[in-house]
Amino acid sequence: MDVDSVDGTAAGVDWRGWQDSWDRQQEWYLPDREERFRVMLDMVEALVGPEPEVLDLACGTGSITDRLLRRFPNARSTGVDLDPALLTIARGHFADDPRVTFVTADLQDPGWTGELPHRAYDAVLTATALHWLPTDVLRTLYGQLPGVLRDGGVFMNADHMPDDGTPRISAAERAFRHARQGRTKAAGVQDWESWWQTAGADPVLAGPVARRFEIFGSHADGEPHPAEWHTDVLRAGGFGEARAIWRSVPDALVLGLK
Repeated sequence: MDVDSVDGTAAGVDWRGWQDSWDRQQEWYLPDREERFRVMLDMVEALVGPEPEVLDLACGTGSITDRLLRRFPNARSTGVDLDPALLTIARGHFADDPRVTFVTADLQDPGWTGELPHRAYDAVLTATALHWLPTDVLRTLYGQLPGVLRDGGVFMNADHMPDDGTPRISAAERAFRHARQGRTKAAGVQDWESWWQTAGADPVLAGPVARRFEIFGSHADGEPHPAEWHTDVLRAGGFGEARAIWRSVPDALVLGLK
């Protein structure tokens, strides 16, 4: 694991454009995405203030960091991810910002915390990422997080958190969402597969995209759990308080307070 810098040969690329296109693709699946981010940052400010040191966990292109720094100009962020393509975009987008550092790390490696540039953070934030981890790995990760947070620090995870006890409600929402996705895709919005095809055809991103698929393979649904599972595991892992603070039908935002 190492802390990397942007490849100078990529100068002149429209990194903001790539960041925006990733956001639009994600919003195709998550129409409430900006609301989740707003609630997340509201609770950052409420619990640790407007100048936090943040660990952006499984950061991707840096969507959380982007919103964090626009809202809190004196915040600082460390982004951690393993995806070489999304990290290339993130490093390009934040190349001239001294408030941001990126670390290439595998969250399935028990020693990933050892390479972080800071001993403790005010907040650890993540969105639409940890459902990719196997259940036992996620349980271990949750147990590690209190060790990278200051006393009073906060962890938040916004992700797919289904409720298997309401199958008719879930089926109705899913059918409604898929119909809306069909209409917007017909209007030209990219889905996950077409976005990656576009990125793979770009001369700067082609190499990182190829490496990305060597690491992760094709898309998988992962192992999502109900919000109550997350809060129970967070409490068992050392958080003093944990609860869901926002929900939609298929998703939730859970918060753990050290």
